[in-house]
Amino acid sequence: MTTEGHGDLLPLSKIHRFTSRDVEAFEMPTGREEEWRYTPLAPLRGLLDGSALATDNGLYGREASDSPVEVRVAPSGDAAFGRVVAPADRIAAQAWRRFGHGLSVSIPEDAVLEAPASFVVTGQGVGRTAFGHVAIHAGRNSRATIIVHYRGSGTYAENVEVILDEGADLNVVFLNQWEDDAVHVSAHHTGLGRFSRLRHTVVTLGGSLVRISPTLTFSEPGASADHNGLCFANDGQFFEHRPVADHVGPRCSSNINYKCAAHGDDARSVWIGNALIRAGAEGTDSYQANRNILLSPGARADAVPNMEIEIGDIQRAGHESATGRFDDEQLFYLMARGITEHEARRLVLRGFFNEVIRRIGVESVEESVRDAIESELEHVGRSPSRVAAGVLDRV
Repeated sequence: MTTEGHGDLLPLSKIHRFTSRDVEAFEMPTGREEEWRYTPLAPLRGLLDGSALATDNGLYGREASDSPVEVRVAPSGDAAFGRVVAPADRIAAQAWRRFGHGLSVSIPEDAVLEAPASFVVTGQGVGRTAFGHVAIHAGRNSRATIIVHYRGSGTYAENVEVILDEGADLNVVFLNQWEDDAVHVSAHHTGLGRFSRLRHTVVTLGGSLVRISPTLTFSEPGASADHNGLCFANDGQFFEHRPVADHVGPRCSSNINYKCAAHGDDARSVWIGNALIRAGAEGTDSYQANRNILLSPGARADAVPNMEIEIGDIQRAGHESATGRFDDEQLFYLMARGITEHEARRLVLRGFFNEVIRRIGVESVEESVRDAIESELEHVGRSPSRVAAGVLDRV
């Protein structure tokens, strides 16, 4: 955790990152920095230099629910915000400085939510910019599922806080279903209490440029987190995900698993996975995996797994990543049994994503994500189209 204007930097480390809430502590990137070398800077529309004129009127909404969660839209100075925020880049620091109102979602201590609670963040519209903040707090020994939908148009930058008190069990799902013009940059910050359990899923199926940076911080003993991600980049879309597992306390576990597909001219996905096991994190179990599938000649996927280990007394530490095209043997096997090539491709891709989809844990959301992917797949081998966001609107 850092204080205002101060950071933590180890020059010889790629994963120890400088963090600060002060925008001016970060230099303007040129695109050559490791943090920014994959991200197109031009489409960021004033988010880096602060020139964007922003409003946050009507950003947040709640879908109909009888859930006992406590929900407020509060001004930026509210005590609900800032407990674990540690911006690691200039846009996250801009979002912390400039958001006017944030969404606070609090699950009471010992509460058990039988049904998911759903919330919506809506863009301000084409050509407009907003800075926002979402804080989700799970009280001691509570159990809940929270779904956050991102919809609409425009440019949106935010920080997200996910805090679990001791013994809390939280499943949180972020559905990025933006319109074609949208730019979304989000930094997720977590605080995991003793023996808490977090399931954290990011689904990205809409937008022009989406960059999500989730950081899982394990400071208390016995905490565990499963972080899953899924993205389908279509013609001209750029989706980047940069998960970090930062193991500080002992006997914690993290599992990161991403599946990405890209189809169409200039469709691109980027996955940068980082795991840091610090000197005091004995007994750590940490693993990260990424799989990418390219569905057309113009598509591209970049994957960079990183791991740093500062202690020998751990249970497990590992990473893996692979990128490829459709398996010709799988297609041949299915087509030899009378299945058309298009249907065979649909079945292969459904199987590819199913490992992540079934971990969402909400049947209606799982089915809608499958429908969205299959709607995209209808155009694979024909003409690229971006229709997934509209399908997900039915969730």
